[in-house]
Amino acid sequence: MAKKSGGRLISSAGLVTYYDSEDRRSLHIRPEFVLVIAAVIGIATFAFNVFF
Repeated sequence: MAKKSGGRLISSAGLVTYYDSEDRRSLHIRPEFVLVIAAVIGIATFAFNVFF
């Protein structure tokens, strides 16, 4: 019987390795910033619908 090497899931297709790696060159955005931007866009959309 063939032995499975490693313990990673084959179905993940390397995504676990990709998301676990920390790359200092990548863009890092804080979750709070994303929530604030989403709220501002939502409020602006609502305001444009009401006033225009």
